[in-house]
Amino acid sequence: MCGILGVVELEKRDKFLSPETFIKMNDTMIHRGPDGEGFYFSTDLNFEEISRKLSSRSNIVTHFSPPKHRRIYLAHRRLSILDLDLAAGQPMTNSEKNIFITFNGEIYNHQEIRDELISDGFIFRTDHSDTEAALYAYEKWGIDFVKKLRGMFAIVIWDERNDRILMVRDRTGIKPLYYSVSNNKLYFASEMKAIFQDTEVPKKLNKKGLYDYLSFLTVPAPETLFKNVYKIPAGHMLIVEKGRVQPLKEYWDVFDNWQDLSGQSEERIRENLIAELKESVSLHMAADVPIGVFLSGGVDSSLNAKLFSQLSPDKVKCFSVGYKDDDKLTTYKNEFEYARLMANTIGADYHEKELTQDMFIDFIPQLIHHQDEPIADPVCFPVFEVSKLAKDSGVTVCQVGEGSDELFWGYESWKTFKRLHDLNKVPMTWPFKKALLEGSKLAGKTGKQFEFLRRGVEKEPIFWSGAEAFTEAEKRKLLNSEFLKDFKGYSSYEVISDFKKKFDERCPDPSFLNWMAYSDLKLRLPELLLMRVDKMGMAVSLEARVPFLDYKFVEYALSVPTALRCKDNVSKYILKKAVEPLLPHEIIYRKKQGFGAPVHDWFMDRLGGYAKDKLISKSSSEFFDQNEIRNKFAKGDNTNLWYLLNFQEWKNQNL
Repeated sequence: MCGILGVVELEKRDKFLSPETFIKMNDTMIHRGPDGEGFYFSTDLNFEEISRKLSSRSNIVTHFSPPKHRRIYLAHRRLSILDLDLAAGQPMTNSEKNIFITFNGEIYNHQEIRDELISDGFIFRTDHSDTEAALYAYEKWGIDFVKKLRGMFAIVIWDERNDRILMVRDRTGIKPLYYSVSNNKLYFASEMKAIFQDTEVPKKLNKKGLYDYLSFLTVPAPETLFKNVYKIPAGHMLIVEKGRVQPLKEYWDVFDNWQDLSGQSEERIRENLIAELKESVSLHMAADVPIGVFLSGGVDSSLNAKLFSQLSPDKVKCFSVGYKDDDKLTTYKNEFEYARLMANTIGADYHEKELTQDMFIDFIPQLIHHQDEPIADPVCFPVFEVSKLAKDSGVTVCQVGEGSDELFWGYESWKTFKRLHDLNKVPMTWPFKKALLEGSKLAGKTGKQFEFLRRGVEKEPIFWSGAEAFTEAEKRKLLNSEFLKDFKGYSSYEVISDFKKKFDERCPDPSFLNWMAYSDLKLRLPELLLMRVDKMGMAVSLEARVPFLDYKFVEYALSVPTALRCKDNVSKYILKKAVEPLLPHEIIYRKKQGFGAPVHDWFMDRLGGYAKDKLISKSSSEFFDQNEIRNKFAKGDNTNLWYLLNFQEWKNQNL
């Protein structure tokens, strides 16, 4: 895992970016790749002069060429994980030096691709670099090369032969990739802060991004919270051909390879699930550096650790975090008991750490810096701390459990959504529903119950996302009148409606459970959960891998009949049954507890005072109604106040 960067001239101009500025842009991401760096300059500037500027740096790869079509700079920050030799550094070029790649992530089936390419006559210069396998895969198969890749990746390829820039984000969105077009230049990077090192790129708020953030705790792709800066959605690519930016192109959807498993026995499906996941865990273990597992003591992380232990000849390094004095907390209890149980079961090398409120408050400025834009889930804090614990223990890669709950109906709240969905289908005249809705409006109702009634009346799906903050009505009270002038006819359902249309067209089994899984695969997972894992892990130079989101496992899991994913009202029924021979019973069937942070409790203490200073302020009043914020403090609406604090801190740091 690394950081990638580039600037591309779209139309010829007298002035282009200076090499000094470009080097500075790459330096902002040193945390993503402290082990080395690389540059490619296609420019008419003096190569020797640029080389002198880079001469004091170590572990550096440099390429130069005069511009054939347009001036282009590529850069890379390297976190060495596979093939540690400098020859595997990036940007990397083919033997003819007319195709260049800069790449963040890992290709787990790179050896399989390499073998196929060698049989076709390709000559490899590295021992086992997955970057070189991806490079030659593009040279052979063109843009369809992405269909060969099994892994997590953000890849940019400069194809000088065809005057083409290709930018690709992996199928489930594990790796981020941002881009912007400004002053006839295309910028791209793993982090937005790198792009903004060029002061010609303006920093302006995307108001639509803020409006949607208040619903989803993140800004849905392709938008970001910055105006004119975008992120490539999961499973999409962006092509720039002869200087022209083409529309985003979707290359994968989870239902592309759906299997009809209705004729298979439950026992067979259980066996296949474990076999598929074990293969994924095995692939995700590929590394030339120490690797470990985040262990919370839940089913998903425990299963990761168990399968890892079966496949590794060495003790599994496991890492867990909790909170000091958790007996005084009302919203979160530590899971150390279960993490220790699982660690003892597999004989792991186990490490744990207790966190405090003061650590959280002190971390907020650093949190905002590494988030790039608000990722309002407070779990960013414990993810950072468990990543740091692993890194400080000598580990560079960790496997994490994200994705399982979305695939197998792991959230108890989804049962509530299902009941509301079923209730909404009960025969009831439209006029009665409409009258009930109008009565609620007159009574000033704005909460979740009112919102679900509104969705039912207006024939929207009850479920929008597994992470929802403010309802449409609540946002209308929270945002000030000046801000709302631009949103008179807008609803954040416009984000969801496109997903719903695709779901209805593509899903062979359009059940409500499948809709919830599909919606979260499109939005919550790639733009919230996976983004927090990437940003917080890379903040300490740690690569996080997600075996449950290997695309082949995802495709199989979404093919499992919904009746087996939640049977007899047991969440994750089929997965729990499948792992009974592998995990202790008390871990499989203990009450569901998500990985969390006790911000509600902390808002009742010192964090609350900190938040008031930030949110009841002139700066906050630019967008938010101050009386409504005071009401939220008075009511103890602490979780929602954290979402606002996260944005306000970001605004203060960036705008």
